[in-house]
Amino acid sequence: MIGINNISVSFSGHQLFEDISFKILPKDRIGLTGKNGVGKSTLLKVIMNIQEPDSGSVALSEDDTLGYLPQELEVSSQKSIMAETLSVFEEVHSLEREIEEINKQLENRTDYESESYSDLIQKLSEKHERLHLLDPGKVESEAERVLKGLGFKPSEFQKSVSELSGGWQMRIELAKLLIKRPTLLLLDEPTNHLDIEAILWLEQFLKNYSGSILMISHDRMFLDSVTNRTIEIVAGRIYDYNVPYSKYVIQREERLEQQLNAKRNQDKFIEQQERFIERFRAQANKAKQVQSKIKQLEKLDEIETDQFDTASIQFNFPPAPHSGKIAMKGKDIGKEYENKTVFKGLDFELERGDRVAFVGQNGQGKSTLVKIIAEGLEHEGELELGHKVKIGYYAQIQEGQLDPEKKVFDTIDDEATGDWRNVTHIRSLLGAFLFGDADMDKRVKVLSGGEKSRLALAKLLLHPSNLLILDEPTNHLDMDSKAVLKQALQDFDGTLILVSHDRDFLQDLTNKTFEFKDQKIKEHLGDIKEFLDHHQVEDFRGFEQGGSDQKQKEKKQKKSTAKKKQKESHEERKEREKEIRKLKKAVNNKEKKVSQTEDKIAELEEKMNAPDFYDQEHSKDTFFEHGELTKKLEQYMHEWETLQNELDEMEAVNQD
Repeated sequence: MIGINNISVSFSGHQLFEDISFKILPKDRIGLTGKNGVGKSTLLKVIMNIQEPDSGSVALSEDDTLGYLPQELEVSSQKSIMAETLSVFEEVHSLEREIEEINKQLENRTDYESESYSDLIQKLSEKHERLHLLDPGKVESEAERVLKGLGFKPSEFQKSVSELSGGWQMRIELAKLLIKRPTLLLLDEPTNHLDIEAILWLEQFLKNYSGSILMISHDRMFLDSVTNRTIEIVAGRIYDYNVPYSKYVIQREERLEQQLNAKRNQDKFIEQQERFIERFRAQANKAKQVQSKIKQLEKLDEIETDQFDTASIQFNFPPAPHSGKIAMKGKDIGKEYENKTVFKGLDFELERGDRVAFVGQNGQGKSTLVKIIAEGLEHEGELELGHKVKIGYYAQIQEGQLDPEKKVFDTIDDEATGDWRNVTHIRSLLGAFLFGDADMDKRVKVLSGGEKSRLALAKLLLHPSNLLILDEPTNHLDMDSKAVLKQALQDFDGTLILVSHDRDFLQDLTNKTFEFKDQKIKEHLGDIKEFLDHHQVEDFRGFEQGGSDQKQKEKKQKKSTAKKKQKESHEERKEREKEIRKLKKAVNNKEKKVSQTEDKIAELEEKMNAPDFYDQEHSKDTFFEHGELTKKLEQYMHEWETLQNELDEMEAVNQD
């Protein structure tokens, strides 16, 4: 167990956290959420001891090990991909040397009953356990499996790390963490540099990970798949939910509603007391009651509601100008870089209103084809735009689209035409993308990644287009901004090309999928869910943790299920009956909890209905207790239903 104890951090007088505490338990998979800028990345750095807190501490045991993947990392290795990955196993060699040294010490010791001898034995046992976890006998095969899962081909293993892009270098850093298997993984946006195939593989790996995980991600589907707990940072405080992201969103709304109801009830009570005091203050026969109510109000602990930053971008794309039926045609399109063929012989056609997702492993040419279409990048073959097609383009890397030396206001002003050539309109547009008055004179080069993304989106609105091309538009956007962008794209009435690895964002946005693979593209009808359902997990580089042996095992299992089931042995039936008894006991226990909680809620509601309830000193506590019990009741009911369904299924099997 790792303890985060009363951590406080401030920057330039602004308080990020104040006395926040929580524990990370074995096997926890925690998603850290909150608006951009609330301090999520800072908290990971504090836990990793990269940044000192103003106060508080992180409690680790001697056996705890941490592994940290930042959002960005400078890598300067000249080693090969495989050699750099295996470099993390210096710990293996260190452990082997330490074990050898302890064994030498034990050979010369005869004080078997002493405390120091016992401590040495304990230390030796711990070193052996750690070495067993790292499994040095499978070091290279494990490194190969993880590298392949993250998208590297065996033919690339001896390639120098220095030849790779930053995104692929980050994959190596992630691979090193995964094979090292620290007791706590700290991951800051681990999917940012991954394609859909690698994300799916990583999901499977993390689900079976032996340690704990604390991660930041704006990929909702990834969080739902991997995490079992969500910690939200709001206004310097944290709220801890024992559920994945989507369920946390629901519970957060319920908590806020409970707070508001309690606050409204208390405000009503205060108003009633103040009216009484004002009305009877001058009457001698009411003086005692007035003083009593004044004292009650002085003692009253006012309910505070959480203050959330509810600001989010607000926009819609302008209506698409009319264009011809055919939006674009590509014939025999090809592209090479330094004698490396990215793709060749591509033939495709987009009709007006098509909405296409470009998917596939990084390096297969998605962004290259986008640049050919949007920027006129030199290429082989013929590309023909349809009649009156006007392109709106959002580039994955904004350096080429935004002048770093320009101010925010000038970036829009210099592009504006027609009605937009108006200071008020420009300020309104920037305000819709969360740029306040103080931001207008900032230079682009000082903006965060999220701010640059919002500014680039604002530019798109200045010129109506009927072919929108967006290359990884969600990389630096928070959850709320992504939702607004998705809605705007759903409302857009033109043709759309979208490059993204965010499955939740892609869902229901497209009607075609272009899969980039082996220097070709293959067209699939339907959205991303239909595409992924069609391509089962085993098609994506075998991201199951067992590699090729696992594939063979699955094939055998499929064959065996096709045969007639054999009669169960007596032992198997006994084992299932034992499991049924356990489930029945669990169902009964859960039913008792439901009943007990319902009784407690009924007692509280009876108190709350009493005429003098608002006169009681602890009325606030009663409100909150009622809210917490209501939430627990819902959780118990859900758990009871899950257990009951499991019991019903097992009893049905037992009757076959």
